[in-house]
Amino acid sequence: MNPILRFAPSPTGRLHIGNVRTATLNWLFARKYAGSFILRLDDTDLERSTQEFAQGIRDDLAWLGLTWDREERQSDRTQFYDTAAAGLKARGFLYPCYETEDELARKRSRQRALGKPPIYDRSALQLSEEERRRLEAEGRSPHWRFRLPNTASGQGLAPQPTIVSWNDLIRGDQIVDVGSLSDPVLIRADGTYLYTFTSVVDDIAFAITHVIRGEDHVTNTGVQLAIFEALGGEAPAFGHHSLLIDADGNALSKRLGALSVQSFREAGLEPMAVLSHAALVGSSDAIEPIRTREELAAKLDLSKISTAPGRFDIEELKGLNAKLLHKLPYEDVADRLTAMGVGGGAAFWEVVRGNVGVLADAQAWWQVVAGAIAPVIEDGEFLSKAAALLPEEPFSQETWGAWTNAVKAATGVKGRALFHPLRLALTGTDQGPELKGLLPLIGRDKALIRLRGDTG
Repeated sequence: MNPILRFAPSPTGRLHIGNVRTATLNWLFARKYAGSFILRLDDTDLERSTQEFAQGIRDDLAWLGLTWDREERQSDRTQFYDTAAAGLKARGFLYPCYETEDELARKRSRQRALGKPPIYDRSALQLSEEERRRLEAEGRSPHWRFRLPNTASGQGLAPQPTIVSWNDLIRGDQIVDVGSLSDPVLIRADGTYLYTFTSVVDDIAFAITHVIRGEDHVTNTGVQLAIFEALGGEAPAFGHHSLLIDADGNALSKRLGALSVQSFREAGLEPMAVLSHAALVGSSDAIEPIRTREELAAKLDLSKISTAPGRFDIEELKGLNAKLLHKLPYEDVADRLTAMGVGGGAAFWEVVRGNVGVLADAQAWWQVVAGAIAPVIEDGEFLSKAAALLPEEPFSQETWGAWTNAVKAATGVKGRALFHPLRLALTGTDQGPELKGLLPLIGRDKALIRLRGDTG
């Protein structure tokens, strides 16, 4: 069976590096095994979800090249949640509760004071029909809790531990004691559904076979497996990857806004650098730039993903981006260079690609080759002698060596004292691509102008 996976962001903000990691692993898994990938917008949070954020997510995924086979929106699926909820209510899996948030908070405080775990005591199960009608007559609307599979049935009875287990694709055998958890609220008092419920309903409806997500969902998985069983649906295989920390070992949660896909794009980073980092961080494989998504999918091995936190460093990502560009062939960047107004073809790219951190850096080197620069003159007399010895065209890769050897023989200058003044005059900078490749692109006329100290 071909796998079916989904990425289910909530359109309450733009994608950040944590989201990208989850999306990338799901997408690569689907592509590696000839499966399908669904974009599901979990937009049941009506107050915070916006069309603008939804479109931003689509734009971010498109820029990354994480194409989806179909799109679903939970806001379009309320009727299916209604039907599933009605079935759970009829079979006693969902029960109405009338406590306010303040009342629940006070109850939890009392439990803590008595040294008890602050889990819901199921007191709502003891309400009679008359008591429920009275509470509703007071203006209270119930929220609905899912009855977890343990033997506790009423107020004052301690929950009996019930273990939910699964073999995690990344973490191996996992267990969650759902008897130690509060029965989760699946339907709010205003009638809207929570993620814990809608996610299961949709995973059943779309025949999701594998779910790869962050380790912060491990406990949710224990609860959701119980809901799968109650709904009579087949649960997917779950894999929980570790969360990311920064270079100093701190959680990224407060910095994610600065680590959005949008910020990466604005910084000129390459999508494949971002994807390579997202897929390989926290893996036993070295983080290296992968040229294509197909190569990255072939490399994916969930068993190599460590359960230790993955370390994300923006400077490491920038370095990875540079390494990727340094090995890209001209055909991979030709159209983009042309759009930037950069000429010179493959010969130019092969000379300068080792000196770009982002592709836009090529524009500066094209200016050095084809535009006017202000040469830096350290020793005018030395440069005049060098200009007199500059060979006639055509120039080749050997011209630089022949010329500098002739200058060294005529002046006795060698080493840095020979090469540095020539680089400053010819490029206006003290470092950059090898001049044996750059000089033929600059050409003799421009070189002579610059050696004289004129702008050109």
